[in-house]
Amino acid sequence: MKKRKKIIILIISIIIAIALALAIIFAINKNNKQVKQTDVEITYPTEEILKEVRQSMTENMSKNYNIEEIISNNEKEKITEKIEKKESDIEFTTQYRENSSLAKGKIQTIQEGQDGKQNEIVRSTYKNGMLVATQPISVEVKKVARDKIVEVGTGAYSANYVPIAGDKLKAIENETELKTDANEQSNTIKKLVKTDTVIIKEAKNDWYNVKIDNQTGWVPKSKMEYINDSENVDGGMPVYTKEQLTQNFGISMLLNKRSGLTLEQFKQILANDPNDKQNVFKNIYQYFYYVEQQYNVNGLFVAAIAVHESGWGTSALSLRTKNLFGYGAYDRDPSAYASQFGAYESGIDLVSRVLVKYYLNPKGTPIYNGEIAQGTYFHGATVTGVNTSYASDKRWGEKVYKWMTYFYNKL
Repeated sequence: MKKRKKIIILIISIIIAIALALAIIFAINKNNKQVKQTDVEITYPTEEILKEVRQSMTENMSKNYNIEEIISNNEKEKITEKIEKKESDIEFTTQYRENSSLAKGKIQTIQEGQDGKQNEIVRSTYKNGMLVATQPISVEVKKVARDKIVEVGTGAYSANYVPIAGDKLKAIENETELKTDANEQSNTIKKLVKTDTVIIKEAKNDWYNVKIDNQTGWVPKSKMEYINDSENVDGGMPVYTKEQLTQNFGISMLLNKRSGLTLEQFKQILANDPNDKQNVFKNIYQYFYYVEQQYNVNGLFVAAIAVHESGWGTSALSLRTKNLFGYGAYDRDPSAYASQFGAYESGIDLVSRVLVKYYLNPKGTPIYNGEIAQGTYFHGATVTGVNTSYASDKRWGEKVYKWMTYFYNKL
């Protein structure tokens, strides 16, 4: 009886052992299937690489390899999200005001803008260890931003424009004397000729204090003529041919520089376009020129983003918020996060500065008004480089470039 009982126990033990073995085999097979389903980029190695691999395997046969680690290191894209706390800038807003005493195409800054500061809790997205996007969760403002105020000219300078500090002048006639003081009796420093260009430092009664080369002196207002660098109609700014303007045009063209277009050429391209059903761009074309002059960014690139994102200003979001770029809008809930502006030009100005500061220049690059680029999302100053972190749509750059091509073909 005892012998029979031992046999039964032995049989049960064997059955249990077999079951455990089958379970282990099943688990291994399942794990193998899961490994096979992992998104791994497969490439075909050269004979030289295969030789190195065989040699390495021979030398390291005794080592244990972590298959999950190998797969993880060879994944095509590794995307991770982190909740982070950081201090960031609050970009200032720019107010544009018309000034009839300024020449058309001329701008002057009345008050420089100043960024504010805020503490943010954000959801940061990393692709292969590189930051590609951030989404705010909560914000605490520490310092309020100060608006920038810019006056834009609407008048004809030859009739009513009064030159200001920083403007350029040229002598009307040869032998114009540069004096040590603002009177005819003072000593003559040198004599100017018609080709000489001077820069105004200040005005005093009927005299200008000017600088030429490394010399400073006074010249009579009556003997000087204003050079308008911003309006080719009145002289001063060169007009480039279509061939000159498009000689570097292409998907890899650098966008952290001016297009070279005049104000009239921006008008030619953007005003009265049949796609502009709401006449939005007809009324704001000049601001793409103004941001180009202030921030060294290709204004047509900025305009192409605005056209693409807003459907030529017809999207409900852009009409409601005056935000042509969807700036601040996230795919999860665009309406809830999109920034709202008091005027279209404020959004154009802000997005241009954001592009220059964070996307188009490497960290440490001097940009505008003493600012230094942060280069947080810099992957090259091209439309494809900006696409890397600016938009979730991988074809965004192609679509924006399509509109840039459309614009340049209108020259």
